[in-house]
Amino acid sequence: MDRPLLKVTGLMKRFGALVATDNLSLDLKDGEIHALIGPNGAGKSTLVAQLAGELRSDAGRVEFEGADVTALTPPERVALGMVRSFQITSVFREFTALANVALAVQARQGHSFRFWRSAKTDPALVGPARRCLEQVGLGDRADWPTARLSYGEQRQLEIAMALATNPKLLLLDEPLAGMGREDGAVIVELLSSLRGKHTMLLIEHDMDAVFSLADRISVLVYGRAIATGTPDTIRRDPDVQRAYLGEEAHAGEFFNA
Repeated sequence: MDRPLLKVTGLMKRFGALVATDNLSLDLKDGEIHALIGPNGAGKSTLVAQLAGELRSDAGRVEFEGADVTALTPPERVALGMVRSFQITSVFREFTALANVALAVQARQGHSFRFWRSAKTDPALVGPARRCLEQVGLGDRADWPTARLSYGEQRQLEIAMALATNPKLLLLDEPLAGMGREDGAVIVELLSSLRGKHTMLLIEHDMDAVFSLADRISVLVYGRAIATGTPDTIRRDPDVQRAYLGEEAHAGEFFNA
């Protein structure tokens, strides 16, 4: 059996008496889109923060490409290819879209001493940055100030910045949050186009997006994974359906479809 790209074993995180991550074990296969769903308060965002190194776990082990990364800092994990999209860096609203992505390319190359060089004139930055913008559908917005971009386009820009770091694993925490149907469809199509090129852990409340994108789904309840499987398996799982009782009507209707 192939070694998983990411392997989580016995992960724990407490906040006082609250157990946010409860002896959680999980694995991600190379190239898959693995969705993480669960009722509000299930511990999904806490888990992503632990995987990104932003929260120190109380117990457990995180392995990436077979190496123990449990104690590594967020920058060290990014250097290995573990990137939390939308939180990898600040978006400079007064900079152009191209300049924002060029700075992400620069950070990947480790040349912080060149921070103030013009991103528009350095071909080592501009070329990769333009390719990332083209990849997310923002090639014609390269010279636009970020402040002029729509909310959905800014989310596309953040994905371009994540791609500029050359990630092996993208940790996506609610990429469709706050979007209308049209903008959401653009992001779903974009993430689908990245399938097989980048392994993704996706947290998302939009069940239509989850079930259309995910190769596998894990369901969290009170910090525990109660089920993992293909979308069809998860849709039929009675424990999963019970976990969503009392949640938004759309989710209940979708599971019973």
